[in-house]
Amino acid sequence: MKIAITGSLGNVAGPLVKQLLAEGHQLTVVSSNNERKKDIEALGAAAAIGSITDASFLAKAFSGSDAVFAMTPPSLGLESIVANNIGAGKAIVAAVKESGVKRVVLLSSIGAELDGGTGPIAALHAIENAYNDLDNVNVTFLRAGYFYINFNNSIPMIKHSGMLGSNLAADTLIPLVHPRDIASAAARELVRTSGQSDVRYIVSDVKTPVEITNAFANAIGKPGLPWITFSDTDNEQGMLQAGVPAEIAALYTEMGRGLREGRIQADFLNGNHSVDGKIKLEDFAKEFASGF
Repeated sequence: MKIAITGSLGNVAGPLVKQLLAEGHQLTVVSSNNERKKDIEALGAAAAIGSITDASFLAKAFSGSDAVFAMTPPSLGLESIVANNIGAGKAIVAAVKESGVKRVVLLSSIGAELDGGTGPIAALHAIENAYNDLDNVNVTFLRAGYFYINFNNSIPMIKHSGMLGSNLAADTLIPLVHPRDIASAAARELVRTSGQSDVRYIVSDVKTPVEITNAFANAIGKPGLPWITFSDTDNEQGMLQAGVPAEIAALYTEMGRGLREGRIQADFLNGNHSVDGKIKLEDFAKEFASGF
């Protein structure tokens, strides 16, 4: 198959590209970074270098493809983040329409069905709705859990404060996912040409903050490491003091509140959806420890 991949060679797209190439598919990898061109071509894929917000460029990159893996970068600037991501998502939608591609796998998120109170996930709600306006395109919304690798940002907290914490309650059930499990799921979906548009979840494990903290504590040799639940205000202020831009701090605090209240993960937890990912918390804890 001819498949176009957005996301360059990032945490999800990188392993996805390698898997699809190993399976014999012909790939075009979209990247905004010209320095990635050599890396992409060295793997055996074609590189399309340009802006993820340029629908005309994307349409040319997608032209002739049997399927597209669509994702927007985790951050498009430090301000108007949700609006910028929606803009990029809609540019991909426009390119799909113009290029005539009939199969798309969109990397989405748990909570994307909600129309507010989800922080950065709000962009994916709008993007999913934009795909619903396409005719004769088979779209899978691949809704991923909370990325394990986001916890790598907590390493300084553990080192300097001797704790792990956020505005999540200690007993909050969190669907978690490893990027490599997302890549495997996306690879399966991209080659599935039959069927109708649907929603599929990719989750590697479901754990509470206390269980996550204990797994990390055991892996890094710090038994008894506590999980501390912050108020929303303290969580946001702590992020600001750590140098996180104000808009990002507000968005991630809102997402934490949505998880704490159980809204963001409700559709997955209540819908009898399976946990298909192979990389469990204990597996990721070893990765976490290697970077500690």
